[in-house]
Amino acid sequence: MTTLLLVRHATTAATGARLGGRTPGVRLDDAGRAQAEAVARRLAPLPVKAVYASPLERTRETAEIIAGPHRRRVRVCEGMVEVEYGTWTDRSLKQVARRKLWPVVQARPSLVRFPRGESIRAMQLRAVDALQELVARHRRDVIAVVSHADVIKAAVAFYLGLPIDLFQRLHVSPGSVTVLRLGEHEQPALLRFNDDGPLEAGTLVPAGRGGGR
Repeated sequence: MTTLLLVRHATTAATGARLGGRTPGVRLDDAGRAQAEAVARRLAPLPVKAVYASPLERTRETAEIIAGPHRRRVRVCEGMVEVEYGTWTDRSLKQVARRKLWPVVQARPSLVRFPRGESIRAMQLRAVDALQELVARHRRDVIAVVSHADVIKAAVAFYLGLPIDLFQRLHVSPGSVTVLRLGEHEQPALLRFNDDGPLEAGTLVPAGRGGGR
């Protein structure tokens, strides 16, 4: 089984205000750098064998900070990139919330394809495919993957067996860590979700699989 540490990138000046999507050149703000450094300290005790990131600057910058204590090179994982929001990219959230499609994004995301962009179902599929490739590459390893809120939410929904129409009920904060244990054929286990507390290697074992009493 592979232990996946799914990390949402730390904050930028646009976090919570704009639908950044794949906007190039978006870097962490000062608070975001401090947040990424805090994540790095939390993950430092874990035996992280590899660090991956979405190709966008804010994820790679977060990943570089996380990789430092482990002396790992950050590798790009294209499949964990942010949703392609098409013409909605870098629009303010207040602006897109006035569009007729917005209530559908929230209530029936399985039906949504962003204007000149990607469908949410396609995003989920390519993210899960990317994670399964990493699992096959890193059997029995602990690896960190820095990505984006909707991508992490969609992947977690898949592995929990939740319909994609329910994935908006999940919340993933900037700098949070979500821990999944995955195998190529074994039952997945969600060990942490949207977590901001201490992490130790000995606690990352599913109950009933060597970690229960």
